[in-house]
Amino acid sequence: MTVRTILPFGDPLLRKKCKPITEMTPRILTMLGDLKETLYADRGRAGLAAPQIGLLRRAVVLDVGEGYWELINPEIVDADGEQEGMEGCLSYPGYYGLVKRFERIKVRMMNCQLEEVIVEANGFLATCMQHELDHLDGVLFIDRMVSDYLVHESSHARISLLKVIELANQNVCHLK
Repeated sequence: MTVRTILPFGDPLLRKKCKPITEMTPRILTMLGDLKETLYADRGRAGLAAPQIGLLRRAVVLDVGEGYWELINPEIVDADGEQEGMEGCLSYPGYYGLVKRFERIKVRMMNCQLEEVIVEANGFLATCMQHELDHLDGVLFIDRMVSDYLVHESSHARISLLKVIELANQNVCHLK
């Protein structure tokens, strides 16, 4: 398995809708392995979606400290409650924004044998699942922010969300 490069914001692939996985091929197994290797390549990573490594397939990997998850063709089938929190994204390294999400979700997905599984999640796991599932539809956390700026993790500098969107539309793949 290979640690893959994570696409930065502004890359047009991050805005594409992913295709479902219909059979477990060697290529899909390799993709899942690459997602796992890339997720664990650095400490502190909680989730990664296939489009973030340039693959337009409906697959996500997660580990929020409660064990490793592979979600194939996941979809939220029920949700309730509300929570707000700071979110970051591996495609926006070092920047965070305030996002509103559901507190509790129910997700229908497939396991590696392509058997249907239903899971329920709340709190941080629910937030992470929603964040990564959004990637499968070309939705980024900046699209769901309730504040109008991102915050840099170390300097605490703010960058206007409008400036971020402008840079992404110009396909500039770094924040200034």
